[in-house]
Amino acid sequence: MDSPRSSALAQRATAAGQESGAAKFDVCAVITKEEIGTIQGAAVTDAKSSGRSDRGLRVSQCFYITAEFNRSVVLNVTQAEPDSRERREPKDFWKETFGKYSGETKEREGDKEKRESLREQERDKGEEEKSIPPKKIDGVGDEAFWIGNRVGGALYVLKKDAFLRISIGGPDNEESKIKKLKALAEKALPRL
Repeated sequence: MDSPRSSALAQRATAAGQESGAAKFDVCAVITKEEIGTIQGAAVTDAKSSGRSDRGLRVSQCFYITAEFNRSVVLNVTQAEPDSRERREPKDFWKETFGKYSGETKEREGDKEKRESLREQERDKGEEEKSIPPKKIDGVGDEAFWIGNRVGGALYVLKKDAFLRISIGGPDNEESKIKKLKALAEKALPRL
């Protein structure tokens, strides 16, 4: 379900030295099984929660297992870890991860043309594009980004002092997956 890029971002949030175990709050209540089933079009057969701490952040996860496994959903909620000596704010991690994509710095037109020309040359040589940058998504949370591939993808949504990562798979195209993820995020955000 996850692209190598979204997996790398998830691993960055859960590096070595982590503590794993139960979620500190009912993360599976942030989005209900029924909501997942309705939006994904597949009944949820089980939901498993877990949690871990890493460098001042607390990541709570719910894995919603559907009858059609490729339509399963994973929800991560990242918040400051109140018991950590190295307490970090999720917004700081967000800026480190997505700051360069947030549109705060505008690319000059000439630079954009050069970059696109180089991309075309690489494609002509048969080289695969190494990394696709996150796609900014409007209309959900304080800021949101999509990272995906043909198999699945994830929507990262910042809201106040936390951020969500919701990932899905399934046969839908990118536009449909983003629409579903936005709908799931809209269910989750008021419950944080």
